[in-house]
Amino acid sequence: MSSSPKRPISQASKASTVDSTTPSSKRDSIVTPPHSIDEKLDPWLVSFAPDDPESPLNWPRWKRWYITAMGGILVLNSTFASAAPSGILPQMMEQFGFGEEVATLTVSLFIAGYCLGPLLWGPLSEDIGRRPVFLITFLFNVAFQLGCALSKNTASILVFRFLAGTFAAAPLTNSGGVVGDIWDTKTRGKAMLLFAVSPFAGPALGPVVSGWIAVGGASWRWLFWVLTMFAGVCLILLIFTIPETYVPVLLVQKAQRIRKETGDNRYYAPKEANNLSIGQRLYNILAMPFKILFLEPMLVAIVIYQSFMYGCIYLLFEAYPIVFTQGHHLNAGISGLMFLPVSLGGVVGVLIYLLFFNPRYERYIEEYAPAKVPPEARLEATLLGAPCFAISFFWFGWTSYPSISLWSPLLAGGLMGFSIFLIFLSLINYTVDAYLFAAASALAASTVSRSIFGAAFPLFARQMFESLNPRWASTILGIVAAVMIPIPIILRRYGSLLRSKS
Repeated sequence: MSSSPKRPISQASKASTVDSTTPSSKRDSIVTPPHSIDEKLDPWLVSFAPDDPESPLNWPRWKRWYITAMGGILVLNSTFASAAPSGILPQMMEQFGFGEEVATLTVSLFIAGYCLGPLLWGPLSEDIGRRPVFLITFLFNVAFQLGCALSKNTASILVFRFLAGTFAAAPLTNSGGVVGDIWDTKTRGKAMLLFAVSPFAGPALGPVVSGWIAVGGASWRWLFWVLTMFAGVCLILLIFTIPETYVPVLLVQKAQRIRKETGDNRYYAPKEANNLSIGQRLYNILAMPFKILFLEPMLVAIVIYQSFMYGCIYLLFEAYPIVFTQGHHLNAGISGLMFLPVSLGGVVGVLIYLLFFNPRYERYIEEYAPAKVPPEARLEATLLGAPCFAISFFWFGWTSYPSISLWSPLLAGGLMGFSIFLIFLSLINYTVDAYLFAAASALAASTVSRSIFGAAFPLFARQMFESLNPRWASTILGIVAAVMIPIPIILRRYGSLLRSKS
């Protein structure tokens, strides 16, 4: 029996057959998606009924929260690995004999891998599913982290760091897509918290771990053994506990099962009706993020803002040692702890969102029912975060004198983490709501762009902060952040108009 579905010849013949030949349990699965035009009333088109237990939206809440938490952990694994070597760079410089520029590349090349990986992993997950992409990428991620731990020369370290970053980038696009797969609009904002805080918690925790490894006298290789074990545990959990969540792929699996149970090859999933060639599929996979990015003005604005924020995070890995290690004479372990307020600020942002912004959004759901809440409602948190982000740079820069208590720039870092979290969360939610069925591709476009900034900013950060001093370097960054404050305001006002022309 062929496994590929055969399309029926006429609508009339299909309509006359559905009631007499189709069991009631199967009829519940045969519903027309709202976007269907040509296949209206097609009884062979398989979809999920509103109460279908196979639909990810109807899975038990504990299961969906577990998957959401795992998505956040996968992002944490990736971003933790990106910045982790910053604390053991002096050891590596001593052993391999390279300078500060090459040392910076061990961080920048990993983030440069984020520029390539999302172009593949985001769109590919919308073609073959989320689970296969996670399994493949984490298998290679473990292998390349192991390669870093065993590296014997500078070239191998740099190559393995780039390859590890390329494969570790998958959660940066796919975890957000998974959240969109399994949660309705009302709960998605809460679920996205774990995905939103991880990209900033990871880089802040990395220097803490590596700094204390250096202070404790352990070999720099131990950091990469830790990264290998972390990625390995994630891979094991993926294999045994994470199912497929992407609805088009699940419908293909359901259609295959129905064809096998009924012996009728006329059942088909919407995805199976798209008889694209391999070349067309590759074009869609590789070109989709760029098509979405360059054809969507509001996504361009979002990406510019996110990219600047992301670059500033990795810029801190060069700025903080100048302020705290050189200025306040702290050792590597204590200097690593200086990044913790950035993560703690993100935690405060989580609390503010749960106590204030999320209840407001839930009221919007009731007000707009039965219609959906416009995506622009997600941008409220950015209206608070945007000015705080600009203020944090002026605060950090002008209290960075060694004669001023280090608690002041530390608190500025906390405000920075707080504001970055609010901005990032609201923009991510806005992107997912506006591009729901192509969320992974839209997130891939965002990830590639901000990764370019994340890889580039550390390359000039040290020269910038040493030449201009931390005061004026931070002032320039604060001015740029202030210039970007109108972006969420404009999107709030004109976003619906821009979306109508999408």
